[in-house]
This record gives sequence, C-alpha cells and structure tokens, in this order.
Amino acid sequence: MAKIVFEAVTKTFRTKHKGRGTQEFTALDGIDLEIGAGEFVVVVGPSGCGKSTLLDLLGGLSRPTSGRILLDGEPVTSPGLDRGIVFQQYALLPWRTALGNVEFGLEATGVPRRQRATRAREFLELVGLTGFEDRHPHELSGGMRQRVAIARSLAYDPDVLLMDEPFAALDAQTRESLQDELRGIWQRTGKTVVFITHGIEEAVYLGQKVAVMTSRPGRVKEVVPVTFGDRGAGLQGEELRSSPEFARYRHEIWTLLHDEVARAQQLEKEEATV
Repeated sequence: MAKIVFEAVTKTFRTKHKGRGTQEFTALDGIDLEIGAGEFVVVVGPSGCGKSTLLDLLGGLSRPTSGRILLDGEPVTSPGLDRGIVFQQYALLPWRTALGNVEFGLEATGVPRRQRATRAREFLELVGLTGFEDRHPHELSGGMRQRVAIARSLAYDPDVLLMDEPFAALDAQTRESLQDELRGIWQRTGKTVVFITHGIEEAVYLGQKVAVMTSRPGRVKEVVPVTFGDRGAGLQGEELRSSPEFARYRHEIWTLLHDEVARAQQLEKEEATV
C-alpha cells in the first residue's frame, strides 16, 4: 500500500476582482499521485501551478474542494505530528538558540526537558551544526538557519517530511551543499520526503521521482522516475550533476515543462490586460 495517495484532488478558491465581483479560481484540478514509504518525490512546475497548495493540503493546512488525500490509508483532515514541514522562510523563533528552536517541537510532544536537550543536540549534529547550539538565528547564516529548521522538523520523528522550496532563497553554493546534506539525511533516516521546487536540476538531483505539473489549473502531467543506480554507493555531488544520465533527465523534464511555462506566461499576460 502506498504511503501517500492523492485521489482526484481538486482545490478551488473564491477570489474578489475589482469591478467583476467574486470569481472561482481553480488551483488544482484532479490530482492523482501515489508516493511510497521512504520515497523522495519532487514536485516541479511553472509559477502559479499549485505546487504549494498541494503541499498545504498534504500538511492538513487546508482541505480539498473535492477528492481526498490518504496517509497510511487514513484521510488527511488536519495537521499532525506524523508530518514535518520546512518552508522557504525559516520561521525560527528569534529569541531562542539553535538548540532551543529544535527543542520547541519536542515540547509539544511532551518529551521531558533532559531528553529534549539530548535529542536536539543529536539532530543538530545530523545537519552539521555541532558547536552552534547556543547561537541565535541572527548569528547564523541563511544556510545554517535552514539546517536548524530541518533539524527541528526531524527531531520529533515525523513519518513524512514536507519541504516547500526550502533552498530557494539561498546562494547557489549553499543550496548545493544543503542538497547534498538533505540527500544524506534521507538516506540515513529513510523518511518519506515530498519536496517542492522550481529548479529542474534540484529536482533531478534530489528526487527518486519527479512529478511534473501543468500550468494552472495544476494537474500532474507526468511522473518521471529518476534512477542513477544505488544512490548511496553511486556518484555524488558534482560527479552526479555532470554525468550523462543527469543531463538526460534534466532535458526530459525541461521538455515536459517548456510548454507549461509558456502557457503560464501567456495566461499571466491575458489576466494583466483584463
């Protein structure tokens, strides 16, 4: 049985337009997608195609207009500790240290104080932040802050990690470093990961499967399996990014996205002239 199942999921919103009253806006239309336990699935698509909406629905932050989402066979109706979420913005508590931010999620689950500190240190070590436990967010770089956010989401041991363009605001070198780090964490923990991105290269590098979405309203155009053999024992870093297989997958996904991006840009132009 699949870990996560989207069954004909549609999401519409009511929006107000000056001079035109209230209109219905369809963000997602008939999403069907299955994700296996322990899989790393990346969702990529043009701007405005509903990628973040899809993640919000899976996180239980909103409800589908029609269809349903199943997690371990049960409908998703609200947020839960079985899902950890990492957003593009770090959302760290500025008055807490790195250690205190990671402990925050553990407090909600009732972990005793002494165990919280030990466990938080373990997860800061997992993301490479040993020695930075007592630093506040303003004393950390953007990449370090995102590492703290990842550690916080992993610390209470969710089954599923949801990531909404977590590296988009970072410089290219830091982004690639964190991609490497995230691949290692996924390999070591065996978590199911659903990762949203605009970047084709990021999608190919991270995903076992890449779900390519259409322009609005968002649908799953195609799911591309990405296989480089044994990811643990195979190529890493720049060797993988410069390999012929990587270039082939990048071209395949770019080809699938090309028309969708053009369609999305045309839609934006039409809406701007109305």
